[in-house]
Amino acid sequence: MGNRLSKIATRTGDDGSTGLGDGSRTGKDNARIHAIGEVDELNAQLGMLLCEAMPDAMREELISIQHDLFDLGGELCIPGHRMITEEQVKRLDTLLEKHNADLPPLKDFVLPGGSRAASVAHVCRTVCRRAERSTVHLSKAEAVHALVLQYLNRLSDLLFVLSRVLNRHAGCGDVIWEKDRKR
Repeated sequence: MGNRLSKIATRTGDDGSTGLGDGSRTGKDNARIHAIGEVDELNAQLGMLLCEAMPDAMREELISIQHDLFDLGGELCIPGHRMITEEQVKRLDTLLEKHNADLPPLKDFVLPGGSRAASVAHVCRTVCRRAERSTVHLSKAEAVHALVLQYLNRLSDLLFVLSRVLNRHAGCGDVIWEKDRKR
């Protein structure tokens, strides 16, 4: 693990560079730094979601996911280092099955909305997709462990499912897109 920060204002990045976990430096506009930033934003958005009312079990699941995302960001920060495991990806698959089990099948597209918590979950989903795209972009230029991409892909699916669960928890249903809606 890299050095822990004891001083936040180091001034070492004043030239537009930043340090990676392996001690090397790179530009703040580097694809790796962009992907790390997107994952960091996702984790911050999950923190906002955790401010909302939700079942206690879901809260604990999301806190575990925040820890996973910190691992994922750490893996991106240290080129060649592995932190995301198959077990973490499988845990998301298990959560998808668990939360999908009681939801009615979808026959139409769902719009982001309903309860505030579900809407925040949708924001998390879109930020997760952006983090995934940034990480795929990084993988075209540098090695990225396949489990990192799998984790982000599963997580975005889970966040969609959780938005539906959160609407039900709030007494709302899905907000369905109406193709021929009169404007």
